[in-house]
Amino acid sequence: MLLGSLFFPAAPAQAATLGVGYGNQDLWLGSFSSHGRQAYCMDLDALAPWGNTQHPELKTTLDSLSATELARLNYVLGRWGESNDPNITSAVQLYVWDIADRGNYSAPGGDGQFVTRAPGNMQATILSHLTTMRSESAANAVANPSVSMSITMTDQYQGQLKVQANPTSATGTVTLTNANFTNGSTSATLGVGTHEIVGIPPEGAPDYQITASLKAPSLGYGAGVDLFYTPGEQRILGAASFEPLFASAQSAVIPLDFRPVIETVVDAKFVQAGDVFSDKLNVTVTKHSWIKVNGIPVPVLAEGTLYGPFDAQPVEANAPPEGAPVLGTESLTLTHPGNYVSPGTLTAPESGFYTWVWRIDKTKQGANAKYLTDSFTDRFGRVAETSVTPFQPEAVSKANGKLVKPGDRVTDTITVSSTNGAWLKHNGEPIPVVFEGTAYQAPGTLPPVQGAEAPAGAVPIGTVTVTAPGPGEYESPEVELPDAGFVAWVWQVKKASQPEWVRPYIAADWQDEYGINIESHSVRWPLTITSEVREYNVHKNGRAFDRITVSGFPENHPEFTGDGYWGPDEQEIEHTVYGPFQTDAELTDDLDLSDAPVLTRITTPAKNGVYDIGYTNEDRIQPTEAGYYVIVTRFAGDDRVQPFTSSPTDIWERFYVPDDEQPVSVITQATPVAGVGEEFDDTALVQGTKIPDGAYLVFRAYGPHDPDAEPVCEVPFFTSEKIAVTQAGIYRSGKTSVDRAGHVYWVETLYDATGKVIAEGKCGAPGETTVVTETPQEVPPTPEQPELPETPSELATTGGGFPWLIAAGGLVALLAAGVTLWFGRRLALHRERGGDSGEEDTGIEDLMNQ
Repeated sequence: MLLGSLFFPAAPAQAATLGVGYGNQDLWLGSFSSHGRQAYCMDLDALAPWGNTQHPELKTTLDSLSATELARLNYVLGRWGESNDPNITSAVQLYVWDIADRGNYSAPGGDGQFVTRAPGNMQATILSHLTTMRSESAANAVANPSVSMSITMTDQYQGQLKVQANPTSATGTVTLTNANFTNGSTSATLGVGTHEIVGIPPEGAPDYQITASLKAPSLGYGAGVDLFYTPGEQRILGAASFEPLFASAQSAVIPLDFRPVIETVVDAKFVQAGDVFSDKLNVTVTKHSWIKVNGIPVPVLAEGTLYGPFDAQPVEANAPPEGAPVLGTESLTLTHPGNYVSPGTLTAPESGFYTWVWRIDKTKQGANAKYLTDSFTDRFGRVAETSVTPFQPEAVSKANGKLVKPGDRVTDTITVSSTNGAWLKHNGEPIPVVFEGTAYQAPGTLPPVQGAEAPAGAVPIGTVTVTAPGPGEYESPEVELPDAGFVAWVWQVKKASQPEWVRPYIAADWQDEYGINIESHSVRWPLTITSEVREYNVHKNGRAFDRITVSGFPENHPEFTGDGYWGPDEQEIEHTVYGPFQTDAELTDDLDLSDAPVLTRITTPAKNGVYDIGYTNEDRIQPTEAGYYVIVTRFAGDDRVQPFTSSPTDIWERFYVPDDEQPVSVITQATPVAGVGEEFDDTALVQGTKIPDGAYLVFRAYGPHDPDAEPVCEVPFFTSEKIAVTQAGIYRSGKTSVDRAGHVYWVETLYDATGKVIAEGKCGAPGETTVVTETPQEVPPTPEQPELPETPSELATTGGGFPWLIAAGGLVALLAAGVTLWFGRRLALHRERGGDSGEEDTGIEDLMNQ
């Protein structure tokens, strides 16, 4: 105390002065002012406190006042004692006298007496305030004020703060720790009642507590007053200087958990087969924050399942469909919110859509499970979490038509599929793919050699496209094959040729190999075989001779021995001598050769060249009976060359063994096909034992006419000279030409010396029709013609009543050779133009060159 007096001396005493009220130093009603406060007289009969009033001192007992009286005095002094309203301070003074010095106050008259110290017009107001003070102090004054609080929680974050006070009117400032009021503030002035609070735990805390502290001012509460003492003079009173009321509360320890959530997006939308799938994870916390224990973040195990492959984008759903394929799973340990990347242990095995689903299973977290609110599962089939492995469309093709001929239009059948998995879909439909096929003319004459690329000599002759709307079998558009040889298809898929939206879904460009046998056509070489017997009339047991000119074979025919898919070359051409026939009328195109009489069969090599038959014992042609004979040449055909059979109507391949009589007849053959401006003619074979002296032929040509119109032969545009006919044999009309396309109809007429018609052709007969086309045709090369072999000496070649033919043999042979060459050329033109055959006899050139 001594030290305290040295360093903290007591406040000096000071005289009181009049405060707020009515009157003067002689007669005063109101407050005194002392030590910066307003105080009120408690001793009516004592001297006014003009002396040295000491510093106020808290008194909880005073004279004989009860605790209740002290509490009421304190209440009134605390609520109204510092007022600046003289009416209020006057009422306070009356209240203090009435409680603290009741006897001296009541005896002179109490309220009515002492209120007269105030102006008359204010007295009623003063008394009204006094009545209020008496009423409220009786109701609210407490001898022992108190406050208390409690905290209860409905969950980890929501709770209530309950405030209790005596008196119930008490209020104070409440401050929260680890919590807010509903308005977001941590402090509020509150009274008695229950108040909602929201817990705010510290970042990363595994648990927390909420605390609250209350500070309520004590002014006016409690049994006590402050006494201002002036020695020997009036004591004055002020409101008690009790310490503020304090209370605190604390919740129980609140264990916490947190809820991590995963959202992902694939690192790459398109992942090639064999490449790694990578998923980018963004981890957030939707409840509390990432909990740390002893400063170390709680590790959380996350598992990612990659579902697939699917052939289309899966439909988004809360869970994968039953039986959904699973490629594999990956695990990540999460320790904080933020970005992660999947481990990248899964690779794309085949085409398809692959979608991630990430999970946090609370049951797999071990001791840390208590820190997780619950398990988490991502949605299935989200587009952002789906990668696509492109598919590889390829085709296997088979040429439609293994063996074809020049000018044919062919197609290829392709069977398309994805070779690395499913054919993918877009918007529920298979993705369409454009396949491009090129038909290559193989170099040379042999089948193409299979290889990765078409060789330098392969010539593309047509390119087509097929848009495949999905896996399946498709037929390509047609390609015309102009030339003989082998044609190989090559198919490919080019990403650059696809619609832009399709390209990412296709793995890579693709092309099949060149020269695959089933993807190839053999455009078989057409044969041109012309022949001519040396003599038309041959006597019994005489010998006939034939010259056969063969062209159209590949140069290396018949050397190809086959390769397992393409058959070997046929080695021979067969020449069959049919006869005898009673009349030449039997020698028609529909003659059934299967049961026709056969004189002999002779073979020649199946290669280009000129072959003379009948000159040796091995190939002799020696008729023994009278009648008509015809040589039919037949090539069976093979995988490189078309089959060929000459016609029994071919007048160049006939000979006759006379009997006693043969009627006179005429068989004709016009040039079958010619181009505009090209020359053409007609040829007649005159037959008969006795040709009348002076007989002659006249050839007439009509047209050109519309091919669809009925044949009309009225006014010829060409009439030949009179051609003398002195013996059986072949006669020509002479050349002519026309300047427009159409059908030209020939009519030949054989007259006797008097002009009488012996035989006449029919207008429009197929063998007597020349088809004139717009463009000339290419002519295949004809083998060089060798000298004719010498006739065997042991047997005469002619006879049978026609000795004049022997003398004319040389001339006839030369004529026949020339006609053979001419007809060979006309045949080639006809074949390349695809001429009209009709229903009647096809004619010399058609028959010779089939």
